Amino acid sequence: MNEAVSLPKAMWRGFTMKCPNCGRGHLFGRFLKVVDHCEVCHEDYTPQRADDFPAYLVIVVVGHIVVPALLWLEMNYAPPAWLQLAIWLPVTLFSALGLLQPTKGAIVGLQWQLGMEGFAVTRRRAATVRVGRTREA
Repeated sequence: MNEAVSLPKAMWRGFTMKCPNCGRGHLFGRFLKVVDHCEVCHEDYTPQRADDFPAYLVIVVVGHIVVPALLWLEMNYAPPAWLQLAIWLPVTLFSALGLLQPTKGAIVGLQWQLGMEGFAVTRRRAATVRVGRTREA
């Protein structure tokens, strides 16, 4: 990649489950398994360490949406408990599962762009290559 990728762009590319570097390669091989490297630009993703942070973020986001909605419904309509469970358990489950992979992708994009963990080595190498190409031009 010839130009530097901004933090928001790297995170957006990760959120859309694409390579933060080129934006074309797939970031995931399986649901939450990050590929070892991009099939397009060959960026190495073995240094990523998202761990449990994406899950914590998803819990916070989903919790801040579901709990107020549940309380609003209870205060205004007082439906039976079985109906509340029938509504909010699937909403919570599917929204959490739907956000988990994109959130992990965004965290990988964040780590990659900031050069966290082992990404610092690959970022320095890429910057050296960019500088070398600039001097040749």
